Amino acid sequence: MQGLVVGAPRSGAGKTTLMLALLAAFRRRGLRVGAAKSGPDYIDPAFHEAASARPSGNLDSWAMPPRLLESRAAAAGQGLDLLLVESAMGLFDGAGAEPGRQGSAADLAARFGLPVLLLLDVSGQSQTAAALARGFATHRDGVRLAGVVLNRVASPRHRAGAAEAIGAIGLPVLGALPRDAALSLPERHLGLVQAREQQELPALLERLATLAETALDLDAILAAAAPLPATPALSGGLPGAPALPPPGQRIALADDAAFSFLYPHVAEGWRAAGATLHPFSPLADEPPPPGCDACWLPGGYPELHAGRLAAAGRFLDGLRRFAEDHPVHGECGGYMLLGQGLEDASGQRHAMAGLLSHATSFARRRMNLGYRQAVLLAEGPLGRAGTVLRGHEFHYATVTEAGDDAPLATLSDARGQALGAGGGQRGRVSGSFFHAIAQQEA
Repeated sequence: MQGLVVGAPRSGAGKTTLMLALLAAFRRRGLRVGAAKSGPDYIDPAFHEAASARPSGNLDSWAMPPRLLESRAAAAGQGLDLLLVESAMGLFDGAGAEPGRQGSAADLAARFGLPVLLLLDVSGQSQTAAALARGFATHRDGVRLAGVVLNRVASPRHRAGAAEAIGAIGLPVLGALPRDAALSLPERHLGLVQAREQQELPALLERLATLAETALDLDAILAAAAPLPATPALSGGLPGAPALPPPGQRIALADDAAFSFLYPHVAEGWRAAGATLHPFSPLADEPPPPGCDACWLPGGYPELHAGRLAAAGRFLDGLRRFAEDHPVHGECGGYMLLGQGLEDASGQRHAMAGLLSHATSFARRRMNLGYRQAVLLAEGPLGRAGTVLRGHEFHYATVTEAGDDAPLATLSDARGQALGAGGGQRGRVSGSFFHAIAQQEA
C-alpha cells in the first residue's frame, strides 16, 4: 500500500475538493483508493467514503496513543493500492507540546514516511507561491514534499508564473485547479454540510473526477506515493489498542441528521469487543430499540432541529424510560438534548429530555474549539473513575443554566492548562461537550 498526505497552509485552501477529485479519478481508473482525515473531524470522512466507496476514518497523533495510531493507519490502508490522508487546518498546525504528538498532519507524514502533496491557493499571488513552497519543503526534518498543486488559478498566464517559480526551486507542479465557485461545497457553522444531506454529491464527484483527469498529473501523483514502514502494528504483529470501552453489549445509537458524529474507529472498536450497534432516529420519533443495555447520543446538529426533537414525544418518553434502568451518554449535541432546554438560533426555547439539569443556547453563541484531556470523576459509560481520555470540543452553543448535576470529568487543554470540571452526571445519565477519541494507555 502506497500513501500520500494532502496538505495546505491553512483551512479553506481547497484540500477536501482536491481529495475528492483525486479519490474519484483514481477510483474511475479502477484503483483501490481510500482516505483518512488527520485530526478530529466527523464530516470530511463521509465525503471521502462517498468518493472512494470505502470507509474513511481519522488518524490523530495527539489524541491516539501510538499503538492505536499505528493500528488505525494499518486499518485505513488495508487492501488499498493508495491511501490519501487529508490534513486538518495547515500541514504543521497542531496543539500539543510533545514532538511527534502535536496532532498535525506533519506528524503523520514524518511518522509513516508519507510524502506531502502541497495544495497552494494562489489567488492574489503568483511567483510568491514559490517562497511558500520553499518554506514548506524545509520547515521540518522528516517531512518531504512530493510536489505542488495550484488552486484557484485565474488564467494560463497566472498558472505559468507560479509554476515556473516553483519549478525553479526544484519542486514539481503536479497540476492546477481553476478558480470556479461551482466546485465549492456548501458549508455551515461546524464545517461542510454533511454528505448525507447533499443530493447533488454524486454528480459533483463525476465532475471532479473529469477535472482531475484534465487538470492534474495523476500518473506523477501516483508515482510520488510511498509505502508505509513495516512497524509491528502496521505489519499485523500487534493487536489494535482499544479506543473507548463499549458502554454496553447492545448499544442503542442515535443516528440521523441531528445526531451523526460518531468516530468510525470508536464504532469499530466496540464491535471488535463484541458489542452490537442498533441505530434509531430521534427525528423520526423512534425510542431506543428494545433489548439494548446502553444508549449513546452522538454530537450533530440538534440546534437545527430543536422544534422537531421537542415534539418527538415517543422518542423522549422512551429515552426517559430507558434511562431508569440503563446508562445513557450524550456527546456535545447529545449532551444538549439531555438537558432541560435548548434555545434555537432565533432564541426560542424548546424543552429537551430533562435527564440532566443544565440548559443550552444556540442563540447566544460562542465558539469553543480545541483538544481536551479528560479525567473521569466517577464510573460511567466512558469508563471507570480516574480514566484518562483525549478528545476535543467544537461547538457554538453555550450553557445558559449550569444545573446542579455532579461533574463528569476534570478537563485540560492540549498543553495541560486546567479548564476545570465539565459535563454532568446524574444517576445512569451522563454527558458533556467533550468528544472522546481515545482512552490513554496507563
